[in-house]
Formats: sequence, C-alpha cells, structure tokens
Amino acid sequence: MRVLFMVFILAFVSSCGQQVAKCTDPTDNPSHHYLMGMQALEEKKVDVAQSKFERANFCDEKFSPAHDGLAIVSAYKTKQQGDAAFKKVETDMAMEHLKKAGKLAESAEDKFDHLVATMRVYTALKSKDWLKTAEDAFAEIRELKVDEKKLIYYQGKEAADYYMGLAYLKALEFRQARDKFADVLNAKREGKWHEKADKAHKRVDKIVRAMAGITVGDVGKQIAVKDSVTRADLAALLIVEMKLDKLFAGRIPVKSQIDKMKAEFTPADMLTHPFKEEVLTIMKWKVRGLEPKYDGNTKAYLFMPKEPVLRGEMALILEDVLIKLTGDEKLATAYFGQDKSPFPDVKPTSTFYNAVMNMTTRGIMEGELSGEFRVGAPVDGAEALLAMRVLKQRMNIY
Repeated sequence: MRVLFMVFILAFVSSCGQQVAKCTDPTDNPSHHYLMGMQALEEKKVDVAQSKFERANFCDEKFSPAHDGLAIVSAYKTKQQGDAAFKKVETDMAMEHLKKAGKLAESAEDKFDHLVATMRVYTALKSKDWLKTAEDAFAEIRELKVDEKKLIYYQGKEAADYYMGLAYLKALEFRQARDKFADVLNAKREGKWHEKADKAHKRVDKIVRAMAGITVGDVGKQIAVKDSVTRADLAALLIVEMKLDKLFAGRIPVKSQIDKMKAEFTPADMLTHPFKEEVLTIMKWKVRGLEPKYDGNTKAYLFMPKEPVLRGEMALILEDVLIKLTGDEKLATAYFGQDKSPFPDVKPTSTFYNAVMNMTTRGIMEGELSGEFRVGAPVDGAEALLAMRVLKQRMNIY
C-alpha cells in the first residue's frame, strides 16, 4: 500500500510539472491566429486583429510574431486617439510589444517579421528619428537569409521594400518611395505585394511628374498625397504654391487699388481654419468656383473648406485664373455654340464644357483613356499640382 501511495505521489508531481497544452485544435495554433490577425489588419479590422494576436500569444507566449502584430495594432490605434494620455498608453504598448518580439525572435523568418513590424510601427507613430529607424530595420533585413516559404504572412522579402516605400511616402520623399515600389515590381512578376506596389508606384510617379522642374513647399507636398483635394486645399495650393496673389497683383498697375482689396467677410467655417488667410485671399480676388456658398441649415454663406473639388469645378476655377492672368475675357465663351463634344460625359450645353475645353486644349487638364473627362470625379492632390504646373508653364510663370 505504501509503495502504491508513493507511485501515486510521484505521478501527481510529474503531471504538475508538465505544461498542459492550451490550444489543442489543429486550427487553434499561434501561426494560424497570427496570419488571420495580419489579414484583418489589411482589412482595417484592428479590433479583430488584436483578438487574433492575443489568442496567438495565449497559445504560445514565446511566439514572437504575436507581439509584432500587437505592436502594429497599438501603433495603428494611436491614430484613432485624440486624447494625448490615451495615445501615450498605446504608444508605450507598441514599444513594449516590439521589444518583446525582438527578444523572442530567433529564426531568420521571425527576425524578418520583427524588422518589418518595426518599420510599420515607427512609420505609424512618426516618433523621433522614425524614418532613420525604419531605414536601419530595412538595412538589417537585407542581411537576413530568409526562406520565403516560411514567411507566414509576408511570403516574400519584397514586402520589406513595399513598407519602406510607404515609409518614404509618409516622409514625403517621393522619389525614394517610387524607387522602392519599383523594386517590388522588379522582384517578382506575380507576388503578394505586386498589385499593391503597382498601385502605389503609379500614384507616386504621378506626384513626381507633377513636381518635376518646380519647387514645392510643405503645403504642396502634404496636399500632393491626398486622394481628394478639398476647397481649402485648392485655395492653399493656388496661393502658397502658385503664388496667385502676387501674380494677380502684378496685373494691377495702381498699388493703392490693391491695398484696398480684401475679402468682403470671413465665413464662419473659416474663422479657425489653418488655411483661413489663403481662403480670404482667394475670396479677395473673387476666383470663380471658389466663392462662398449659401448654406440652408445655417442660413449663411460658408466656404465649406472640407468639400471635395470635382474635376469639372477644377476646370472652372483654373479657367477663371487663366482669364484673370491673361486678361482675355473671350476665353469665357470660346467654345460656346459647338454641336459636338469630344467627351461623352460633358455635353456642349454643360456648365463645365467651355472650361473643360479651355483646360484640355492647352494640356492643363487631361481626359481619361476611356475618352471621358470624369467631370464629376474628385481631383486628387497630384492631379491638382500637375495642372498648376502646366498652367504656370503655359503662362511662362516660374
């Protein structure tokens, strides 16, 4: 009996010393949860991603990619935090998870995931020396000998080039961003990152072409990356980058007349706007298409700074700028009375037709390969910058 008791005790102690598996289902494993979490991040489902990474960490506390994922989640969450204290909490968590992942990463593949996560986290946070940190991580990746088949999510080393390209784009280093996206395209004909890089490359290349031969300041660079330019953005571009106030003033010989000119009023929605002065300057010159609009809700004229500028509206605005700079009033009716339009979506009777023709015949704006002008589509930043560059060239303004 005593022997049996001792055997029981030894068996009990032995079982206590063994670590009980937490996740036993075939699909309930850290690698699977990490992959699902990364895919959720692609879809901008941050909360779903967080739960997946937490499950991966629960299954295996030493699984470094789980901490990489959680670091990215916290970094992304800082963008959603308006409160500085909460933002700091998420930032600290991102750094803590990144540090843990770095310590746990042993294989070349885990180190690859960690270094790419480092690039992504610092790009999202934009903390001190963030770009250099991203560049250093990228340089380390270049030295790794990775088995791409073992990269659970990234699947290829060109993923690092893609995220370095995004970092350069965030830093407004457009040429370097374009080069990195090109590296992705040259790495593999068909790969996980090819389509994303192709789209990004086309976008950045458009920005680079728009900026060729001209000096663009911070305002122009910030607006250049926008998918949709607002009325306030366009006002800022015209005043800051094209220096429209100075150009218009140069057409008025009497300085006393210029000194008397000013906006008739300050719209209520521009009182605290960062582009207030630029908008008031545009209003001073009464640029058609950028006038205040009557708002039925407030029963007041507002500038509506957040409203996107459509391509048809852009044509009207730039046509008015062209007329004011040249003094040629005939441009306003140059294409009246035409029976046929070269653009199926802009009829000769359209409000925008004359302006569209003035812009396209001078190469200031272009139609699409489909033949349409896309009169109702929003103007993106690169397109706005390119149109102004061509307008300046046509006017010999440098």
